[in-house]
Amino acid sequence: MSDPPGPDAPAPVASLIDVSLRYGKVVALDDITLDIPAGRMVGLLGPDGVGKSSLLALLAGARAVQQGRVQALAGDMGSRRHRRRVCPHIAYMPQGLGRNLYPTLSVEENLQFFGRLFGHQAAERRRRIDELTRDTGLTPFLARPAGKLSGGMKQKLALCCALIHDPDLLILDEPTTGVDPLARAQFWDLIARIRTGRPGMSVIVATAYMDEAQGFDWLVAMNAGRVLATGTPAELLARTGTDSLDAAFIALLPEALQRGHRAVSIPPLVAGDQTEIAIAAKDLTKRFGDFTAVDHVNLAIRQGEIFGFIGSNGSNGCGKSTTMKMLTGLLPASEGSASLFGAPVDPKDIATRRRVGYMSQSFSLYSELTVRQNLVLHARLFQLPPATIPARVAEMIRRFGLEASVDALPDRLPLGIRQRLSLAVAMVHRPELLILDEPTSGVDPIARDSLWQLMIDLARNDQVTIFISTHFMNEAGRCDRIALMHAGRVLVTGVPAELVSQRGVDALEQAFIGYLKDAGASGAATSEDAVQAPPPVVEPAAPPKRRFPFSLGRAWSYSLRETLELQRDPMRATMALLGTAILMFVFGYGISLDVENLSYAVLDRDQTGLSRNYALNLAGSRYFIEHAPITDDADLDRRMRAGELALAIEIPQGFARDLARGHQVQIGAWVDGAMPVRAETVRGYVLGMHQGWLQDQATHRLGQDAAAGPATIATRFRYNPDVRSLPAMVPAVIPMLLLMIPAMLTALSVVREKELGSIINLYVTPVTRSEFLLGKQLPYVVLAMLNFALMTLLAVTVFGVPVKGSLLALTAGALLFVIFSTGFGLFASTFTRSQIAAMFVAMIGTIIPAVQFAGMLNPVSSLEGVGYLIGQVYPATYFLTISRGVFNKGLDFVGLEPAFWPLALAVPVILGLSILLLKKQET
Repeated sequence: MSDPPGPDAPAPVASLIDVSLRYGKVVALDDITLDIPAGRMVGLLGPDGVGKSSLLALLAGARAVQQGRVQALAGDMGSRRHRRRVCPHIAYMPQGLGRNLYPTLSVEENLQFFGRLFGHQAAERRRRIDELTRDTGLTPFLARPAGKLSGGMKQKLALCCALIHDPDLLILDEPTTGVDPLARAQFWDLIARIRTGRPGMSVIVATAYMDEAQGFDWLVAMNAGRVLATGTPAELLARTGTDSLDAAFIALLPEALQRGHRAVSIPPLVAGDQTEIAIAAKDLTKRFGDFTAVDHVNLAIRQGEIFGFIGSNGSNGCGKSTTMKMLTGLLPASEGSASLFGAPVDPKDIATRRRVGYMSQSFSLYSELTVRQNLVLHARLFQLPPATIPARVAEMIRRFGLEASVDALPDRLPLGIRQRLSLAVAMVHRPELLILDEPTSGVDPIARDSLWQLMIDLARNDQVTIFISTHFMNEAGRCDRIALMHAGRVLVTGVPAELVSQRGVDALEQAFIGYLKDAGASGAATSEDAVQAPPPVVEPAAPPKRRFPFSLGRAWSYSLRETLELQRDPMRATMALLGTAILMFVFGYGISLDVENLSYAVLDRDQTGLSRNYALNLAGSRYFIEHAPITDDADLDRRMRAGELALAIEIPQGFARDLARGHQVQIGAWVDGAMPVRAETVRGYVLGMHQGWLQDQATHRLGQDAAAGPATIATRFRYNPDVRSLPAMVPAVIPMLLLMIPAMLTALSVVREKELGSIINLYVTPVTRSEFLLGKQLPYVVLAMLNFALMTLLAVTVFGVPVKGSLLALTAGALLFVIFSTGFGLFASTFTRSQIAAMFVAMIGTIIPAVQFAGMLNPVSSLEGVGYLIGQVYPATYFLTISRGVFNKGLDFVGLEPAFWPLALAVPVILGLSILLLKKQET
């Protein structure tokens, strides 16, 4: 519970009353009551997993309230009406480097997109974009894609996007995590200047950097979903009797968590004890295409030394992780060389690899194995003698404090214990070198100190060389030596205290900033101008205009953005433009119901003129191709087993004699029945030709007219006189492809936003569900109609299937149908969370009903039960009727009117369901 504000404190900008939040069985927030003062910079302090992000998401309206009451800007955030009213006054920047940005869009295009979402006209967008990019130093990079910006520049752009609409409440979720010190300093300078121009604006920040929190007006310390304490930094320090916020946070933790904690003790490294070089790198370089991740790095690390790799992380970071992977043989170097213990790095050199332990930046152990099982597995992987494994595992469990969790699964452990397990696994085979990539990221201060003490003990007591990367400057100060790295290059190497002294500054972070400026780091050249620039002049907000339920501008903003992303994604663009054409060739030629060119042979036991005449009756047909005669029964059996023959005709001995005497004669027709449909067709062909031969014999040999009689049947086929597959298949394939491909692409477009995190822009901007979905849908409707035109052209020119009816009717039906098919993709995206799941649902939900129940192969009228019901309600049935009616029967609007009404009805139904099911908040 928060402390009550003083009598002079401003009214709270936000309040939480008895708020609890759960993710399944995990408690994120536990009965929190908190008043956050207005007009201040408020910081939420705590490591990962304590509930900071969940609390901010509730305040921003991005997450639904489960229990309790959340108020922001004088209203209940559980009320949809209030959220819609205050949304233009709240700016939310989620956790992660540029998570609310679109990587393929340029800086300019991202800002234009957000400007349209908040209803700014072109001139106003231009003014705001110019002002924000000038103040942040982003003006020279307006044309650069967001995905190619450094971490600091991404955060600046994300902040610009959040500030495009002059919010009253700015919510920042760990905005500087992983950003280099220079970019962090510039970021907070920018926030300070913005607050100067907007003194009434409230800012709420979640951070894991205690040095940042020292500059905030008011702090909220959190742990395990609860509030530990609130107050100014000075008040928290006075309350705990400590001299740093790190120490104050530890002092505020419950007694049970503090038990056993001790300050980190670092015995000095005795120079000259170890002279062997554990790691050496000479001009080590790694390129990914045109991007140089590591640029001619030179290192020499002594055995038993704690060597720190310091720099930013994230996309386009400094290259720490890439360098570490090259030093362990996980990545080949593009240039230069590296050695471990004097031997060149070789992934195949198992003996050298056994001397190295590696702990990756992200948790990489087996979540389905317990703590003990993970340790045993890695001991076996490093081929420890089986007899020694139990004792070694027991030693690791004891040494790293894992006794209470030995039979637990890693996913159920706190982050700090998981990191201790990763360290124990890296040490299980007694390596001489330990490479640790960001081992304390997101870990609470007590767990961080515990991990550091373990590493220091390993280095000093066991002479293990520790090569550690971090972006925490206070951790860097614990290393024997550090290398400051930026943009793939090592700026300087030395003892932390000496580097600080050389720069003539008070702290290592200030020294790092100085080296970054000397190196011409991104933004350094413009930072001074930005800091000295006058604060932005904020004009009074215009009175709110009457808002309509649907904004064409916001919907168009999503349509334009989706179009740009498609243009810059070659794989999706190719699939969208050519996918249907490619599949049309596959289905048009690959799926054929024609039974032609069947191989057959004759076993003629009679060898008379009449038997040869019978055999020639088949040879003249376009359905059959004659092969060499069959010699005997064994030859017949062998050739049919081998698939050489689809039909074998056996003419018995005495065929001509018995027929001349008027005796009944049986001719054997052996059909390959492995494919039943083809076999039935072959049987029909054989019977028809047999009857034709009998009529011919009756007419020419006996002088009888077998067809004479009171009535005869003359069979004629309309619309497809030759009864060929292509005129039937092509009009059926077009609806199937217009259903499957657009549905799949549209579903992926929405679910992709969920995976990347940019769906947060739907939650926290004024855009409505209908604007979002219809805006996303429009480009795919246009693409689907282009595909329809292409497939119609292919049908006429390549497949030779002419359009006999009204092309306008066919186009109108196609338009209604593709609106439905893209709407089905939107519907599938509302309840799927991964692109694989969305693709699976879209494909299964379109192909199976279209093929099985829509009349593509069998008429709907021949179906029964549920299949008949699906065929009656599924829109593909009616567009298939339109397609076949126009291509084969020459119909127009009048003849096809009954098929248009169900299609027209399906469009609002599927779109309405999609809008209804899409959530405007994370639940």
